[in-house]
Amino acid sequence: MTEDNKPGEEKAWDILATLDVDDVCRAAAVSYDRAMKQYVVKSLGMNFLVAVKDRTISSSAPGSDVLLKRLGYFFNLSILWYLVSAKDIACTGRVVKLQNVRGGEIFTMGSHILPLDKVAQRFGKDKKGFLLKGTGLGGELVEYGDASVKLYPFPRIPAILTLWLEDEEFPARADLMFDSTCDMHLATDIIWSIAMMCVLAML
Repeated sequence: MTEDNKPGEEKAWDILATLDVDDVCRAAAVSYDRAMKQYVVKSLGMNFLVAVKDRTISSSAPGSDVLLKRLGYFFNLSILWYLVSAKDIACTGRVVKLQNVRGGEIFTMGSHILPLDKVAQRFGKDKKGFLLKGTGLGGELVEYGDASVKLYPFPRIPAILTLWLEDEEFPARADLMFDSTCDMHLATDIIWSIAMMCVLAML
C-alpha cells in the first residue's frame, strides 16, 4: 500500500466495517467465511480474503502476489471500494469504451491513459501468448478483434481486452472495454484503477 492511496483505503475500510455482511455479499456477488470473519472475493481467477477487523487483504493462490504486491497500488483500493460500492445489478452484456463511461474523459488524458500500447507491442505477433495470458488470469475467450478475453477483475465488473494483430498495413492495437453497468457500481477513478490493474496484469 502506498502513501498516496492510504486515505482512500482507510475510508473504504471504515465504511465496510459498518455494512451488513449479507448485504455486501449479495450486492458484490461475493461470499463470507463466518468462522474466519473475512470476505472471499474472486479477482482475475484467484480468491482473495478481506478481513475487515484486521484490515488485511491476503491470498494463497499462485500468482496472487502480482495483485497484492506488484499491482497493490491499484488492487487494494479497487477491491475495498468494490465491496463498499457494488450493487445487485446484472450485467447487460453491452460493452462500452472507457472514455464513454460517466467521467470517462480522464482515460484520454496524461498519466491516466492506459498502457494498451504495451500490450499491443508484447502480443502484436503472438495471438497464442495473448490468449494464454488472459485465460491464465481466469479469462474467457470471446469474439472481438483478432483475439479477445473477458476478464473478471471483480464478479460484477467484467472487462474485455481485445487485440488486433500486426499486419503489413497496420500496427498491432489493443483496447479495453467494460460492461455498460460499470459506472453504476463504481466511481470513475476506481474504474480507472481496475482498468490499469487489468492491463498491467497482462504484461
